[in-house]
Formats: sequence, structure tokens, C-alpha cells
Amino acid sequence: MLLSIKNLRVNYGNVEALHGISLQVDAGEIVTILGANGAGKSTTLNAISGLVHITDGSIDFQGTALHTLPAHEIVKFKITQSPEGRRVFGTLTVEENLMLGAFTSANPERIAASKQWIFELFPRLEERRKQLAGTLSGGEQQMLAIGRALMSNPKILLLDEPSLGLAPILVKSIFETVKTINKAGVTVILVEQNAKAALKLAHRGYVMEVGNIVLADSAENLLKNKQVQRAYLGGGH
Repeated sequence: MLLSIKNLRVNYGNVEALHGISLQVDAGEIVTILGANGAGKSTTLNAISGLVHITDGSIDFQGTALHTLPAHEIVKFKITQSPEGRRVFGTLTVEENLMLGAFTSANPERIAASKQWIFELFPRLEERRKQLAGTLSGGEQQMLAIGRALMSNPKILLLDEPSLGLAPILVKSIFETVKTINKAGVTVILVEQNAKAALKLAHRGYVMEVGNIVLADSAENLLKNKQVQRAYLGGGH
């Protein structure tokens, strides 16, 4: 097992956002976390990244207790996040944004190879490599956010709402790329509003409701699950 979360609790002030959730991810999987806004999906990713303080429970990555480490140390274990809302640096070029994603790597050849791979995944980024990130379209910024997260050659890529605000044709393209990234050996944890697309892509899924995991199953079974269909897939057909 690559990542194991046990009884994880996170508080925002006096409000408990995660009520003791447990989940696990095996190497090579795409695991999706589904749920309505406010269910605790992003909080789960941010806890793995060390961006929120956990109040109880554990996050274990290949024997390392991630929950005891600050965010900048967690990145060194090759766990990277493409955040919700993309958060690219608008006043820096595409290339400069990508280089920020490589700050943990001291190997110039590895950095060059990673950049080349990202340009193969997203040819648009190569075309616009000298352009300021703030002038890119939403879809291009999403490509850049994913590319930046891939620059450190991660073992686990945390993807938070990659399809948010994108046209359907772009969503399809981004999801195809996620599949390619996974086939190259990167384990993916995907938080996504577009439940159907996420389940078609993923191997397994967890469904969250108000800080709890209420369902865990193979993606195939979740797609057929009546409860999931009613809540997230637009009807029970």
C-alpha cells in the first residue's frame, strides 16, 4: 500500500471538517473522491499535502508519518498537488511556473526530462512557454497547474477539481492526459465534481458527505450504484 489514512480529523476553528475518515491508495491507482461542495474532499487533499493541520489520526506514506511533517518536507517525498482554482503565478511565464514545480530537484537533466515530458503531454504549453501565465485561457492554466505538479516527478499526484470551469471538450482532453500520466506510473488521487467522468477514469472511489466517507467501492460499482446515480450522476438510469 502506498498511502494509508486512518481516523483523520481536521478542524477549522471550532468546526470539525473531517470526522475520522480512513482511506487507502495503492501504487498505480487512480482513486477518486466524490461528494458535494463542503463534503471535505479538498480538506482531505490539503491534509495529505500538509496544508492543513490535522487534529487526530494518521497519514502514512510507505512507512513515513506524513502528518508529522510540514508541507515543504512532504513535497520531497514526491507528493504534489494541482490545487483547485489552478493558482498559477500570473506574472511569471509558463516556463517559470514549471520551474517552480522543480524546486526540490537538484538534477538539471531530470528537470529537463520532466519539462520535455510535460511539453509532450501539453503541446500548448510548449507553444506558450515564454507567455505570462496570467494571459493563458482557463484550460491552458489548468494544463500548467498539472504540469507544474508533475515537474518534481511525483509518486502521487493530488488533483483538485481539474475540470472546474472548463468546456466539455477540454475536460475530455484533460482527463485523457490524466490517464496517460497514470499509465506512466504516477498514482493519482482525484477530487472532482464531474462524478461520471471521474468514475470512468478511476479504478476506485470514495464518496464523502459532510466530513465522513459513506461509500467506498470500485469505480465500476459506484457508477452502477443507485444512491450514487441519484446524488451525483443525474438520475437513476
